[in-house]
Amino acid sequence: MSDTTLPPLPREVADAYVDELVALDPATGTYLGVAESSSALPDYSPEGQEEVAALARRTLVRLDAAERGAGADRGVERRCARLLRERLGAELAVHEAQEGLRAVSNLHSPAHTVRQVFTLTPAGTEEEWAALAERLRAVPEALAGYRASLALGLERGLPGGPRATATFLGQLAEWARGADGRGWFEEFAAAGPDALRAELDDASRTATAAVGALHDWIRDVYAPGVAGAPDTVGRERYARWVRYFNGTDTDLDEAYAYGWSEFHRLLGEMRTEAEKVLPGARTPWAALAHLDRHGRHIEGEEAVREWLQGLMDEAIEALDGTHFALAPRVRRVESRLAPPGSAAAPYYTAPSEDFSRPGRTWLPTLGQTRFPVYDLVSTWYHEGVPGHHLQLAQWTHVAGELSRYQASVGGVSANLEGWALYAERLMDELGFLGDPEHRLGYLDAQMMRAVRVVIDIGMHLGLRIPGDSPFAPGERWTPALAQEFFGAHSSRPADFVESELTRYLSMPGQAIGYKLGERAWLTGRDRARARHGAAFDARSWHMAALSQGSLGLDDLVEELARL
Repeated sequence: MSDTTLPPLPREVADAYVDELVALDPATGTYLGVAESSSALPDYSPEGQEEVAALARRTLVRLDAAERGAGADRGVERRCARLLRERLGAELAVHEAQEGLRAVSNLHSPAHTVRQVFTLTPAGTEEEWAALAERLRAVPEALAGYRASLALGLERGLPGGPRATATFLGQLAEWARGADGRGWFEEFAAAGPDALRAELDDASRTATAAVGALHDWIRDVYAPGVAGAPDTVGRERYARWVRYFNGTDTDLDEAYAYGWSEFHRLLGEMRTEAEKVLPGARTPWAALAHLDRHGRHIEGEEAVREWLQGLMDEAIEALDGTHFALAPRVRRVESRLAPPGSAAAPYYTAPSEDFSRPGRTWLPTLGQTRFPVYDLVSTWYHEGVPGHHLQLAQWTHVAGELSRYQASVGGVSANLEGWALYAERLMDELGFLGDPEHRLGYLDAQMMRAVRVVIDIGMHLGLRIPGDSPFAPGERWTPALAQEFFGAHSSRPADFVESELTRYLSMPGQAIGYKLGERAWLTGRDRARARHGAAFDARSWHMAALSQGSLGLDDLVEELARL
């Protein structure tokens, strides 16, 4: 008798992968809102990393069979299959190059995930706090596994960057010490119920001790072991990371030239807008410095949190029904203050799959109590509405029509950041940035993203600075030159610039995805508009674009143009 069993569809393969991944990676489970993940942490040891890689290899074999089956060429199945193959291939390339053995960063490392996941774990009931106590007790093993991976990297001559290591060491010291002498985990656990006070105190002290032990090992063993290693990664490693973060094999020389063209375009616009803010200003950044002192601002951390919440609420009211069609649960987003010890840049965390945890924006205050608004308006259009929140919450909302994979763990950084930067530009196109302060702040933020393309590619590849540059023409990029150039063409304070440079050095290829992703979104919209002509409807296009789930830049323009 013949076997009539049909092969699974690509979406079924993708969702089975998510289920197996959550079993291996409870942090991912928490991001998705899986309650059973709340008491555990991932295995960051070399063996744990290999388990995740083995899952990816098995999944690609299953995908081969699924793509031969009936129905695999339908639009949603085709997009899911292309995304799954591209993402797993990029992740395996990074794993097989042993990048996980040198994962030191000021923003994106296993240790950062271990800390951040606690801010997203449910903590409303005594039962949930009991699970958190178990998770706190899992911190030492998770950090020990991470340390084992770094130690193997040292043994194999695979060092992390010295600059990122020094910054990370300072962060670990802050997490171990805390604001009042207690560790960050102890401060976190202090909010727990009295019935579990002894258990939470003991578990959080254990977690703090593990952070201190990792700090001491980094200080005494790892930092000396990577001293003298380059902070930059070179063309081969950079190209691999570009594929990982952008979902495409980018022409790096063309992208570098594009970054410079955007730099010059934006500089001209900034000069025009700066004249409105401070007539006769020597540079746009002199006008921005004037706004730092004399522009509109918010006083106090809680006041700025409430103001940012109001900004997002107002954007939802203005955009829903006109340029978007939002489900009620997508309309909910929360403004939060980032925990101490975070990197300098604001960020967003997506809602859980059932929306019991809403999407949230996070502002690192860095000890400030006075917040100029010019620096916040377009940034919150980027992080919140219509940026990251509308995209990621809409993915979550339509996950049942796509797959869990397309709506969550299959996200491509350049798609996400490209949409968020497109969202800033959209708000400018729609007239929301008509105030000269707000628009100059928006252009300054755009300039930062153009500068990222220039210096991220330039310093990692050691390229020459073009002859028409207003800065060091003809010299080859170094991290020191990159920091000087960034500081001279940004309103951000020196500590922010330093944090950003460390981020670029430890996450090579990620920073270019903002502008390259924005270009892809704009190109896709332009082609769709040309195809539809006068019948092009922006609201319908936006919702269709946000409802197709994640795609790498290789596929994004093509799929957007079809809509």
